[in-house]
Amino acid sequence: MTTTRPRLFSKQVLAWAAWDWGSAAINAVMTTFVFTVYLTSSTFGDVDSNSAALGTGLAIAGFAIALLAPVTGQRSDAGGRRRFWLGVNSVLVALTTAACFFVYPEPGFLIFGITLIALSSVFAEFATVNYYAMLPQISTPATIGRVSGFGWSMGYLGGILALAIVLFGFVQPVFDWPGANADAALNLRLVAVFSAVWFFAFALPVLFAVPENKRTVAVEKVSIAESYRQLGRTIVRLYRTSRHTLYFLLASAVFRDGLAAVFTFGGIVAAGTFGFTTSEVIVFAIVGNVVAALGALIGGVLDDRVGPKAVIVTALLGLLVAGLGVFFSPVLFAAPATGFWIFGLGLTFFVGPAQSSSRAYIARMAEDGREGEIFGLYATTGRAVSFLAPTLFSASVALAIPFVATGEAQRFGILGILVVLLAGLLLLLPVRKPAAVAADNGPAAR
Repeated sequence: MTTTRPRLFSKQVLAWAAWDWGSAAINAVMTTFVFTVYLTSSTFGDVDSNSAALGTGLAIAGFAIALLAPVTGQRSDAGGRRRFWLGVNSVLVALTTAACFFVYPEPGFLIFGITLIALSSVFAEFATVNYYAMLPQISTPATIGRVSGFGWSMGYLGGILALAIVLFGFVQPVFDWPGANADAALNLRLVAVFSAVWFFAFALPVLFAVPENKRTVAVEKVSIAESYRQLGRTIVRLYRTSRHTLYFLLASAVFRDGLAAVFTFGGIVAAGTFGFTTSEVIVFAIVGNVVAALGALIGGVLDDRVGPKAVIVTALLGLLVAGLGVFFSPVLFAAPATGFWIFGLGLTFFVGPAQSSSRAYIARMAEDGREGEIFGLYATTGRAVSFLAPTLFSASVALAIPFVATGEAQRFGILGILVVLLAGLLLLLPVRKPAAVAADNGPAAR
């Protein structure tokens, strides 16, 4: 791999962060605040049942990634094709997202829409393995936390602009044009096309600015089966030589699933439980992304000063408090939407630092030339348990349905997500800091 270590805000860092900026159209617009809200609306049937169906679809996608992703990073390291596979999977994300244009507002299209969202999440995860593996390639030991935080903040800021365009161009257009027509949900279906174009346009810079991770030694091509055997040997090696890296992979797998669920189901809960209209959901998302970007930037600075573990623990504690606040908002506030605004923004503030510092922790522990492999494990362990939050969300909703009024069960899904975050926090507490692990093992931490 290249030994160039550009400074913060270099051409390579900006190009790398542009991919985060573009991916916001998938994460914020499609998965969180607009398209999944459309899919789980009464247009497609019962709101609670639709939410449970979406949770099930995303859980299946998680199982698929756990089965298919383990060796993608490893093989891109060995083949020197990290940038190539980032490009291929980015194209597939764009295509499956654009195909959501054909999800018409009829119950019969619900499964089709959920399938496309699930496929997009699978390809996005494969792309992310290679994208994350570039982090040590474009940063230094002194800047890795800030670069990671900068990338996350760029994602949130990109989400703000993308959501603003969706709101004022498609949902509540400031001028009349054919694409804003709500008949047959044309405007919402066109949002999928917009998101695909937005994502791919900003995915291109990194493919030109960051060099390929060329192999430094000849590596024999091996079968998929052998790749899995090599993966097993890598896990054994980590257990023997860097046990706390393995412990962190397991702990982060759990709490990262909870973090993903906060965004996946946040817009759905806002609309289904707190009565937000599509426009109100988007406005909340825009404000939430501003808060999240601030949180990611602050977390990135603190990461380089106090280490990633302290940042993650603090963020998880903040998420638990804010999540409980959202759950109890209908009880605590005469206008429950007020509570959602207060505690929902608290959730967005703490999600960014937890995500960014998790990425930075692994990047600090990655060996030169094996970044893709370790981030492949990062993705694999995450997806191996990615059914947890969607399953607990769906199960909590299903268990509550017989005991509460129609439309009120969805709120109980929040408790399922909080259980996952708490479990991840408890697993993280015994894990040592990267610097302490490196001191024991010999190599310097990044």
